[in-house]
Amino acid sequence: MKRFWREVTLEQGTYGYAVRLDGRTVKTPTRNELVLPTQRLADAVVAEWESVEKDIDPTQMPMTGFANAAIDRVAPDRDAFAAAIAAYGETDLMCYRAAHGEALAERQSEIWDPWLDWARRRYDVSFVVVEGIIHKPQPEATLEKLRAVVAARGTFELAAMAKLAHLSGSLIATLAVVENVGTAKEIWNAACLDELWQEELWGADYWAQKNRSDRESEFMQAVRFLDLLGPKT
Repeated sequence: MKRFWREVTLEQGTYGYAVRLDGRTVKTPTRNELVLPTQRLADAVVAEWESVEKDIDPTQMPMTGFANAAIDRVAPDRDAFAAAIAAYGETDLMCYRAAHGEALAERQSEIWDPWLDWARRRYDVSFVVVEGIIHKPQPEATLEKLRAVVAARGTFELAAMAKLAHLSGSLIATLAVVENVGTAKEIWNAACLDELWQEELWGADYWAQKNRSDRESEFMQAVRFLDLLGPKT
């Protein structure tokens, strides 16, 4: 679709900030009205629409994309969407380790244990740490609490959390981002620990680095979306 509008504006209403193109309501892909919950997010979405020069490129409009996902995909079935995110806690990346005594296991313990310790304290839960990749269930009490934690988050937050969990493979990493524990870069590097370890051993591969860089860009876009849902700091 080519740009057809001259002016992008906002109209504040009961449920948030509606984006208008020459006074006409912007619709999501499933024809819902594009309404944003915060002024900061609304301003960012407006900036994306204003930056379109000729053709609309969704890859250059990530905040709009997350908002569309929240409205079209999350809102119609919040419970199922939250449950899918919480399910990452059942096989959390940070709970699966190399064999005891291996150098990688020591690095994993150094980097991941502090995040596990934070989650234990924050949510009053326990984790089963596994050697190898064979699945072992986490305590049901832990999973119940983590499901409740995720389910308590807002519709727009869940849209970003789904992306964070998918890219990191870790509900713990996702919740750390949501709760502003550490920096997003630290959390991303923790999620990529095994990849970075392989690079240390065998050297960098261009395509592997590019793939990780692309995924990091998506991760940071989700982080920014979450930030825009909160007050300016």
